[in-house]
Amino acid sequence: MAITHNRWIIHVDMDAYFSAVEQRDNPAYLGKPVIIGGQGGRGVVSTASYEARKYGVTSAMPMVEARRRCPVGIFLPPNMDKYAQTSDQIRHIFEAFSPIIEPLSMDEAFLDVTGMKYLYPDITDIPRQIKERIKRELDLTASAGLAANKFLAKLASDLQKPDGLVVIHPGEEIGLLAPMPVTKLWGVGDATARILKKLHIETIEDFRCCDLKTLEHHLGTCPIELYNLAWGRDDRPVIPDREAKSIGSETTFTMDIWSKDEMRGVLLALAGKVGWRLRKAGLYARTVTVKIRFSSFRTITRSVTLPSSLSLDEDIYQTACEMINKIPIYESVRLLGVTVSKLGQGGRQISLFEVTNERQEKITAVMDQLKDKFGEAIITRGRIL
Repeated sequence: MAITHNRWIIHVDMDAYFSAVEQRDNPAYLGKPVIIGGQGGRGVVSTASYEARKYGVTSAMPMVEARRRCPVGIFLPPNMDKYAQTSDQIRHIFEAFSPIIEPLSMDEAFLDVTGMKYLYPDITDIPRQIKERIKRELDLTASAGLAANKFLAKLASDLQKPDGLVVIHPGEEIGLLAPMPVTKLWGVGDATARILKKLHIETIEDFRCCDLKTLEHHLGTCPIELYNLAWGRDDRPVIPDREAKSIGSETTFTMDIWSKDEMRGVLLALAGKVGWRLRKAGLYARTVTVKIRFSSFRTITRSVTLPSSLSLDEDIYQTACEMINKIPIYESVRLLGVTVSKLGQGGRQISLFEVTNERQEKITAVMDQLKDKFGEAIITRGRIL
């Protein structure tokens, strides 16, 4: 049951991206365990260098545990502006090889190079040249996978990290996938894996051999997509720069808070982050969502969809505050978040609250100019302080 092959897709994944950028920019960090993440007591690891991974440090691990496992580590807060700038340079390299690029994050992307194969003697020259240019121009390493579809390309890029290049040729996918754990299939998380293990399904080959009706009965949904992946089939196209569906920001507190005055101060800071990103993208939003996680880890969200669009920090903040004011607080709060959605372009915002819209827009424009030039932290509203 080989796949029908009429495409070539590359998945490029930067190796330990955040920590690699820091090691590149500071020679003293080379060969050392560098761990990037939140520095507070509730911080988590964003990226660990390969030297740190030898100590058992992994992404999403609590920073407290990372420090316990790797006491000799170099612990750094993330420098998102620097990583974003380097990501733009990586994107510029991609554009020299394909016009069809689907970024997944700062450090990975899909490229559809189907039509490009006629420009190279060997199709594998494309990912090889991409890797060489990233190394030569940015002094960073990337791993790449080349295959007939997105699933196989992403799978391939992970097989020989770091600095790997794996090509899955048509007809090779059946044997390659067979012995792999079933968790390699997109959509099989811990819960699904536990169900499958009870059915004695632990490898992709086991999954292929199981009756679809049996799988549907135990998984609760039609497993046809997983079944297709198990045979190496994936028809999803590479979608260039998909439109953002929402823009949000959240913060986890070092110490839980109770006071709604404190919450309002945090909401103002979050609204500023969200509003700035919204305006940089040239977008307006109609829905505002507030997220609260309590000390018990109970999490609630509240949303409101407005009759007119907004992009000003003040309006996002006021909308979020109105929702917070209606939420009873019976336990301390460990996390607050603000998200805007129902995004669109164009149109002039009508101010929703008492602040004069024209005056507020001028103030916001000046603040945005300062942030664009000197970074987001250059200016802060007095109320936040």
